[in-house]
Amino acid sequence: MTTTDPVTAADVRLMQALAQRVVAVRPELVNADASFGGLAWNWGRARAAEGAAWRRRLWFSGGELVAWGWAWLPRRVRRRDGTVQDVTGGYLAHQVHPGHAALVDEVIDWFDATTPGLTRTVLPSAADESGLARWAAHGYEPDLAELADDGGWTQLNHRDLGDPSDHSAHSDRGDRGDHSDRGELERPVLPPGFRFRTAAEAGPEAAVQAHVDAWPRGTYSLPGYLGVREAPGYRGDLHLLIEAPDGTMAGSAIMWLDEVNRTAEFEPVGTHVAHRRRGLGRALLLQGMHSARAAGATHMTVASAGAAGDPGARELYYSVGFRELSRDAPMIKPAG
Repeated sequence: MTTTDPVTAADVRLMQALAQRVVAVRPELVNADASFGGLAWNWGRARAAEGAAWRRRLWFSGGELVAWGWAWLPRRVRRRDGTVQDVTGGYLAHQVHPGHAALVDEVIDWFDATTPGLTRTVLPSAADESGLARWAAHGYEPDLAELADDGGWTQLNHRDLGDPSDHSAHSDRGDRGDHSDRGELERPVLPPGFRFRTAAEAGPEAAVQAHVDAWPRGTYSLPGYLGVREAPGYRGDLHLLIEAPDGTMAGSAIMWLDEVNRTAEFEPVGTHVAHRRRGLGRALLLQGMHSARAAGATHMTVASAGAAGDPGARELYYSVGFRELSRDAPMIKPAG
């Protein structure tokens, strides 16, 4: 059975449930747009502004979702700095359970039929060899611009947190070694006068401004934040902020907890442009991992740019114990 409609919160919950099942058997097949947290973040932040340009199709077997496609159609994107971007191509986020791999062809056919005459892009996992072969058979080829050293492809990084009930896993020594194999976490250190807050404590305006100050050219706004709060899996106590001495929110991170797999995901993470290179990003990640572990997580993931020309965030994540789990394999099909 299949259905085609705009994307709803109920759809996202179904997609997240499929992500949970795939993570349990083949975590390397889940790209950043199909992860538990990525789904919620993308739906919530953009629903008000871009939701009219979304289409989705769901495939079920025995009453259980086994594949989905989420097409992003041409649209006009207005940024906070006043610039406007006209997106003229079609993009597909998707997931197919490995036990139903034959559905990849149906997903591709649906996407092509939904985006006639457009240039089409997609981000299958590099580990999905059979899926990559099917995309190629339908005329898709590696997106060389995205795969270049200055391209925009992403990778998913992960690390263990240890069992939250095992107090011996906690480390108060303050050293900066890689403890990911033992589940140890450093204690975060903030500059004098800075403190951690949660979005639940600080309120909507502070949460929005924290994100905007980290990405000034983005599209985030209060409607986007309200959408994120409505996204399945959002928890205000797992939305972390750093407050500077002057009251400015100098950093922001949201953690999304997959209780089934006891995995938490950072999406997004950012620091105020005027407060960078002060150790705030590192402290934010460490505090976030402590919060996630206290909530029951034993494993953590975060997506980052994978291209050689954009190492900043990736190296920051590596410095607190993350290592690459998987990477995207961007593909493109010219208009026609």
